Amino acid sequence: MQFADRMDAAAQLAAALDTWRGKHALVLAIPRGAVPMGAALAEALQADLDVVLVRKLGAPWQPEYAVGAIDESGWSFVSDPDAAGEDYLEGERARQLERLKERRRSYSPRHPPVDPAGRIVIVVDDGLATGATMIAALHAVRSKGPQRLICSVPVGAPASVEKVKPYADEVVCLYTPANFMAVGQFYRNFDQVEDDEVVACLERFRTKPGAQAAD
Repeated sequence: MQFADRMDAAAQLAAALDTWRGKHALVLAIPRGAVPMGAALAEALQADLDVVLVRKLGAPWQPEYAVGAIDESGWSFVSDPDAAGEDYLEGERARQLERLKERRRSYSPRHPPVDPAGRIVIVVDDGLATGATMIAALHAVRSKGPQRLICSVPVGAPASVEKVKPYADEVVCLYTPANFMAVGQFYRNFDQVEDDEVVACLERFRTKPGAQAAD
């Protein structure tokens, strides 16, 4: 199974999540790649859109390999404790927490985050590799008291999907291939998403008639 692009993946996720259409759900996308996908999903489900900010903790030898993840509160999850020493992890936590602060200032300069309390919340990413960033995202949202918390991804490594399940009320994953190596291998077009596209998606939803004002 291969998706044409993120919009194709979003359309297929929307079909799988159709039971929540028109139910005042809140779609929270993990930047940056999942934000345009989250916008398409929110449109299809007649839902609100915002971001949940988390950052991977990169390995010393390969920053793109996640040994864990951190959320805006500073809570972190280490998925591979043997991959890095605590001194390195402490520095990496500080570096990524600062990046999260920068992103919040960039993405929400005039609007506080939409409150997920009491809402049906769908956390979306473009795929699950190690699952670390999704676990951090779900933990961050759970602490705010959603009515129901759903993890939604087009594709994921089977072991990572299992690892994520305890953190959500429901996991919707369209494809769990045994040959999973990287998220991008399951998209024909997997272009990088830039910050200005993220901001444009968020502004479009914040200015829609009837959009929920953030608390």
